[in-house]
Amino acid sequence: QVQLAESGGGLVQAGGSLRLSCAASGRMFSINRMGWYRQAPGKQRELVAVIGSGGSTNYADSVKGRFTISRDNAKTTVWLQMNSLKPEDTAVYYCNAIVYGTEYWGQGTQVAVTS
Repeated sequence: QVQLAESGGGLVQAGGSLRLSCAASGRMFSINRMGWYRQAPGKQRELVAVIGSGGSTNYADSVKGRFTISRDNAKTTVWLQMNSLKPEDTAVYYCNAIVYGTEYWGQGTQVAVTS
């Protein structure tokens, strides 16, 4: 089992910044990919940003140029730096990890952006 612990959500005004953190623990022989998804009320969960084991990244078009995903050298902690936040970024943000083909999710952290 792999556990994901998220932190860093909160309330911020439009144009502000937040930094989300996700720390993985447990049986982590090899984390293939870690990243962030989000789910707004009444909408489906969507990919925000992911980072592969080799360091390649992928971003949703809506966050390109504003959000940056990064990780530590041990590849067990991932961060999401969110700048120039917009009200439409309001959602519950979930950390995601893929370990040997099995997907794990964090409990989610709320991000609310006021106009």
